[in-house]
Amino acid sequence: MRTIRASVFLLAAACTLPAFAQEKVLNLYSARHYQTDEALYSSFTRQTGIKINRIEGKEDELLERIKNEGANSPADVFITVDAARLAQADALGLFAPVQSKLLDERIPAHLRSTDWFAFSTRARVILYNKAAVNPDDVRSYEDLAHPKLKGKVCVRSGAHPYNLSLGSALIHHLGEQKTEEWAKGLVANFARAPKGGDTDQIKAVAAGECGVAISNSYYIARLLRSDKPADKQAMEKVGVVWPNQGSFGTHINVSGGGMLKTAPHKESAVKFLEYLASDEAQAYFANGNNEWPAVKSVAVKNPALDALGSFKADTLNVGTLSKNTALAQRVFDRAGWR
Repeated sequence: MRTIRASVFLLAAACTLPAFAQEKVLNLYSARHYQTDEALYSSFTRQTGIKINRIEGKEDELLERIKNEGANSPADVFITVDAARLAQADALGLFAPVQSKLLDERIPAHLRSTDWFAFSTRARVILYNKAAVNPDDVRSYEDLAHPKLKGKVCVRSGAHPYNLSLGSALIHHLGEQKTEEWAKGLVANFARAPKGGDTDQIKAVAAGECGVAISNSYYIARLLRSDKPADKQAMEKVGVVWPNQGSFGTHINVSGGGMLKTAPHKESAVKFLEYLASDEAQAYFANGNNEWPAVKSVAVKNPALDALGSFKADTLNVGTLSKNTALAQRVFDRAGWR
């Protein structure tokens, strides 16, 4: 498991300090791997005097570690990306409710659950090859299952949390049966077997390997901001559609986190979560990965996101969204989307 500016030794040592010193420590388990987060954590320490001992790893590795550590876990806060992954931690009973007027006021109700909070958002959009597909044919997620797109759709695995969260939202809006019918239609339209990540889908569309794909918005923004000529040329061939603007809106996913039930430094944990809702942290948290702040009053200065334009977002509560992910997996399995 990777560690950045933190070691198991330091983390263990921090947990054996006298009680009076523990107030100035925060043990953070993070599945976010963005360099810009470094500035965010450093600023928190400067403002509060609370030192962050951080361990980074993949979501499943960190969750397994927390489970194995049990009541003796040194972790205070767990943060990750995607509502499905946050739901997994919640289902394991790892999070503790946080009583914070500041968080309740700053984070919109649909972007928080009882036990965890979203701090940035990203949209799951449709992209298309400008030379091969009419954008009017892909105005909604439902359109991706239309027979006219047979042999034109590229996607990553149906087992990936990004797609499970989308499936969860569709189950809420369309119902289980219609979502399964949609998934079967989508599978019937595959240009190739699911593989790779979102960036691979974008490049496949640009190369003409497929006509349309689904991607998180920040992958598109990264390529738009890239200095590489190949990336610039690829994005000239790709158009972006905000799906379902005439119905429930474009599906939104999140980065977020919460305080763990066994947190040894609960006061520091709450302060850290509140800091993530501050204007400064929201700018780091969102702009650093080409996302949108969860706090609506925070301005975004990102030319790539500006170029994508404004859109109507789905306001489905992230708590509701996370509850359907297991069902979404069963639906996708039955449809053959693996």
